[in-house]
Amino acid sequence: MSNKMIGADAILKVFEEEGVEVMFGFPGGSVIPIYDRLYHAVADGRFRHVLPRHEQGAAHMADGYARSTGRVGVCIATSGPGAMNLVTGIATAYMDSVPLVAITGQVKTTAIGKDSFQEADTWGVTIPITKHNYLVKNVADLPDIVREAFYIARSGRPGPVLIDIHSDVSAAECTFTERHIEQLRGYRPPVTVDQEAVRKAAEWISEAERPVLYIGGGVIASGACDLVKQLAEKANIAVVHTLMGKGGFPETHPLSFGMPGMHGTAYASYALNKAGLIIAIGARFDDRVTGDPSKFAVGARIIHIDVDAAELNKIKKADIAICGDARQVLEMLVPLVKPRSPGAWEAELEDYRARHPLRYETPSDGIAPQYVVEQLYKITGGEAIISTEVGQNQMWAAQYYKVDKPRHFLSSGGLGTMGYGFPAAIGAQVGNPDKVVWDIAGDGSIQMCIQELATCIQEKLPVKVAILNNCYLGMVRQWQDLFYEKRYSFVSICDVPDFVKLLDAYGGVGYKVSDPEDVAPAIEKAMEVDDRPCFIDFKVSKEENVFPMIPAGKSFDDLMLT
Repeated sequence: MSNKMIGADAILKVFEEEGVEVMFGFPGGSVIPIYDRLYHAVADGRFRHVLPRHEQGAAHMADGYARSTGRVGVCIATSGPGAMNLVTGIATAYMDSVPLVAITGQVKTTAIGKDSFQEADTWGVTIPITKHNYLVKNVADLPDIVREAFYIARSGRPGPVLIDIHSDVSAAECTFTERHIEQLRGYRPPVTVDQEAVRKAAEWISEAERPVLYIGGGVIASGACDLVKQLAEKANIAVVHTLMGKGGFPETHPLSFGMPGMHGTAYASYALNKAGLIIAIGARFDDRVTGDPSKFAVGARIIHIDVDAAELNKIKKADIAICGDARQVLEMLVPLVKPRSPGAWEAELEDYRARHPLRYETPSDGIAPQYVVEQLYKITGGEAIISTEVGQNQMWAAQYYKVDKPRHFLSSGGLGTMGYGFPAAIGAQVGNPDKVVWDIAGDGSIQMCIQELATCIQEKLPVKVAILNNCYLGMVRQWQDLFYEKRYSFVSICDVPDFVKLLDAYGGVGYKVSDPEDVAPAIEKAMEVDDRPCFIDFKVSKEENVFPMIPAGKSFDDLMLT
């Protein structure tokens, strides 16, 4: 059998080596050679291809697929506007450490640098938002570059890798050779862990009087959730999680204190800020959690475990900094930690939690959005994969939908990308066909990528969307309410569109709910739809705010409970 083939075939062959089963892409002139070969590969059952209606949707779908399955997501777009439309999705994945490989077409090598039709400097544009990127000028380099991209995307701290390929390169002939990528010059994910630092950390944890475990998305990415649970239970340590770490520790567990920070639970923020020892694992002390870093957890010693050395001592100086994969470090750490019995600190935390639970009032002008999320949690039994849009809906989902399993909560954390939730839910549904997938959305954010309804219909995907419709860009309105004397500047979006009619036009199922008594029945009806998308338009209280709240740049001392 000849090992001569064109570049497009080489790409697909490496995809097979890497176990790629599905890709999300939109064809165009510069990727026609790839799509021509993909035509046969899909027909032969080698791959599944999902066609979004906008390239941003392709990136978010690949992201949702990757987050929910733990595999590398793949998206494809053509040159120029196609590649540029991927940028928001790639940046989203970069900020949240999601493994993606993005394939983009580029004009012919003879046309580059001449302002040719659909030419853009994709390589230059994406340098700041990718873990690594390539511009492939020689077809002989293509197979190994694709292999390297997958290796880089999934190893160490995961992230997106982009490969920009000239159209004449993907159509040119190359010699395909077998190769397994194990290491690359200049790229060294941490493989050795400072054993003395681990031993010292174990001593501190064993002797700590006021410890708190602070976990982030790195715990989920490394598959270390079981070890976090072992550590928490062995040493009787309260656990708080970032938005990305939601599901990394069971939220129904007695030791779970939820999410701290700007819109986290008051008791989670209290635990972090009053702790004597913070054990941070796979979390980066981002501003949504710390507020003013100089006033954050000022009395605490910090043990910081992270696979990315750049995160250590970046925001908060660690007393013990351990660079390494969370699972690898915890496999060393947990056996060394001595059991701790609960004491005065644990009683203090429980007392504060009892005095400051999450709470909301029953509104007079619509349904309480928190009630919708509570009912969604109850009816799904907490077993659904939940994606969110961005804004108030995102925070209410984080507060009121408890997640006990990793990879069951998908949300744009670092970039805060409106429009993320629906296409991410599509990607999650493709990757988890037997799971129930819900997107908790706002009436503003859902319209950013609502055209992906066509993708849902075409693929017969039963993605379900709960729209918390308050007729506003809710989080912006909340800030205008609290900090700008209620000057509601261009945030009203009421009554457009009629979501039920829109779903009917696309061929999906839509319901409108205005009475709290109809919330549960509507969710139950949506759960029965198994062959098409279903949206529920919940008419919620228009000016309900998300509390607790720590204003941006402030500290726990500025916590607003109502």
